[in-house]
Amino acid sequence: MTEATDRTLLKDRLVNGLAWKFGAVLSLQVMRVATAFVLARLLTPAEFGIAAMALVASALVYVFADLGLGAALIQREHLEQGDRSTVFWITAASGLGFTLLGAAVAPFVADFFGEPQVGLLFAVFSISFFLTSLTSTQAALMTREMDFRSLELRQIASYAVGSVVGISVAVGGFGAWAIIAQQLGVAAMSSLLLFVFSPWRPGFRFSRSAVRRLWGFGANVFGARFLFYLNRNVDNILIGRFIGPSALGVYAVSYNVMLMPFGQIAGPVQEVMLPALARSQAEPARLASMWLRANRIVASATVPAMLGLIVVAPEFVLVVLGDRWEAAIPIVRVLSWVGLLQSLQRMNGSVLQARDRARSLLVYAVVVVVASVIAFVVGLPFGILGVAIAYAISTTFVEPYYTWVTARSVGIGLRDVWHSLVGVVEAAVLMTVGVAVLKLILLDQGVATAVRLAVLVVAGIALYVPLCSWRSPQVTEELRLLRRRRGSSPPGGPLEAVAPSSRKPAEQA
Repeated sequence: MTEATDRTLLKDRLVNGLAWKFGAVLSLQVMRVATAFVLARLLTPAEFGIAAMALVASALVYVFADLGLGAALIQREHLEQGDRSTVFWITAASGLGFTLLGAAVAPFVADFFGEPQVGLLFAVFSISFFLTSLTSTQAALMTREMDFRSLELRQIASYAVGSVVGISVAVGGFGAWAIIAQQLGVAAMSSLLLFVFSPWRPGFRFSRSAVRRLWGFGANVFGARFLFYLNRNVDNILIGRFIGPSALGVYAVSYNVMLMPFGQIAGPVQEVMLPALARSQAEPARLASMWLRANRIVASATVPAMLGLIVVAPEFVLVVLGDRWEAAIPIVRVLSWVGLLQSLQRMNGSVLQARDRARSLLVYAVVVVVASVIAFVVGLPFGILGVAIAYAISTTFVEPYYTWVTARSVGIGLRDVWHSLVGVVEAAVLMTVGVAVLKLILLDQGVATAVRLAVLVVAGIALYVPLCSWRSPQVTEELRLLRRRRGSSPPGGPLEAVAPSSRKPAEQA
């Protein structure tokens, strides 16, 4: 197979992966919003808060699922015989170990929060460690092969099952158990389907050389993921411990609202781009171009979404979540700024991993955790709004450093990054001003809250699309190329990457 053919094949996989990812995002977002809406109506803020206390370890499931070795499988240009099975047995053993550890420390978690119910919730949720570890290697290998169709079908089916389970438990009047049941339902179905979709099965072999070869990279990724977990959860721990479950429920729901566009737009692009970026690791100029172009596409969706949410937060909270969540309005507004900044950094880790700069990723993780913990402690005496504001200030100063580190790894500067985004930012700011003015008019006319929200959302989209085409025509061109390439498969196209190296057949049992 020629280099040109290989390149075309990789571009096709990239575009198909993006298409599957965003198709799944649409389906998952509908299910998430519907599920969140139903659960917000069935559960109280205190019940959400108790569940959030038990779920402080939820992000750790993905941190410890593969100990960073899955990222090493994706990043490595060549995999040796035995690499895959070695990673599988290590991660399965660690998953079992962390499940048992979770059950052991559950009473101490309950004592820490002063909520006896949290202990059993935490212990039961810890089963997710083992369930997820059983198929983390398959997920990494399918990502490496860019088999996003199977991955996304699995995710959609898993979330559908989890939603049904969670809502059923909530209807049954079991309170916080509904959230735990939902999480376990997703994990169990996801693991089952990964075994069904993946053709690879582990062999009974273990290679010490594979551990030595993969662990250096994997350890740095693992360390960074663990520190990112602390960054995402220390605020929840402090609020739950020193303010209480009701306040934590409000803060957690506000945080989840902020994460919707951040996680559901930036996240999928990051997952698709990682294996493609890894194949461009030897060509920093090409990798830089892919990063900037993909980041601009992400920004074209997340920046207007986050700025618009700042304006419509009162309407959104009251209509979607209900009156009982009114206290979340100022928190949503502040955290929207955090979501905007973080969405622009989402692919930085993938770039650093592709360039074999996992140590730089770890150093940044240390910086961001120290800055965030200081911010949380400073803001805590002022309640959850104080925590949110302090976090926003910290994020404003720390995230540009992350961008600088990433840009330096591919040989460009912050000016290049800003130049790629400035048109999108200008369009989003102009749209936000227009929506804010329209909102004042609607308020003056006494338009009902639900109607006002609908009008503002439609108006925002109607304003932003032409503004983005005017101020950042590159976005329109990228989307046009993606759509054209999705329909046909000519050589060339968007987000170009170099060809993948030839690989050995997948290891079979």
